[in-house]
Amino acid sequence: MGWLWRQAQLLLCAIQFLTRIPTPSLEGFEPEWITRAARYFPLAGQAVGAISAGVFFLGFQVWGVGVAAALAIGVGLLITGAFHEDGLADTVDGLGGGQTAERRLEIMKDSRIGTYGVCALVVALGLKAALLATFTASAGAVTLLAAHGVGRAAAVFVMRSTPYAPSGEAGKWKPTPMGVRTVEVVVALVIAAWPLLFLPTRAVGAGLALGLVAALILTRTATRLIGGHTGDVLGAVEQVFEVGFLLGVAALT
Repeated sequence: MGWLWRQAQLLLCAIQFLTRIPTPSLEGFEPEWITRAARYFPLAGQAVGAISAGVFFLGFQVWGVGVAAALAIGVGLLITGAFHEDGLADTVDGLGGGQTAERRLEIMKDSRIGTYGVCALVVALGLKAALLATFTASAGAVTLLAAHGVGRAAAVFVMRSTPYAPSGEAGKWKPTPMGVRTVEVVVALVIAAWPLLFLPTRAVGAGLALGLVAALILTRTATRLIGGHTGDVLGAVEQVFEVGFLLGVAALT
């Protein structure tokens, strides 16, 4: 298997895992590919962001910024099947509703959504819509593209920097014994960085700082309460980083 073909397979794996975008089937698929494909998670996110950005830009011209923001968020949810939002809801329900690590993981595995999860989704989606409504058509489109990439990169970083939670079957991703490699994290960060070049430097700095703070708080809380991360926690990290990034960019754009 050539190197380029292998990378193409991993990219397709990342797209299949994180989105509902139709792709060719992967022959000989092995669970380890999901971990190896983590390097391309930001690129898959940017694909989602690019479609959402296009919807935002066009919707802005026809209906104005409020409808455009709602449509862009809705299209993103359709493309991903609310994959990361589901992780956010499960994580907040589990961390907020259990008294022991085992009980928290059990709640996270439950497909039913609780009060904490509903509140988290309302706040996260509401903030995204409100923040997008502050942008011009072009600025909002670029910010959406960037936000989807850096959010996935943050999740990849957490995959490498924190342990997998003991008995963490509650998630949608389980690591291979080798886990995500440092070089794969570096590749993910580089891929996530290129859209940032089209945003004001100060706004990028503020967005990354607020996203980092939000992701750090969530990650440390998960490590303290359940011993590390699960797939649901990674989805939640993506969401809170994305919201923090939007907050920072909107403040200085």
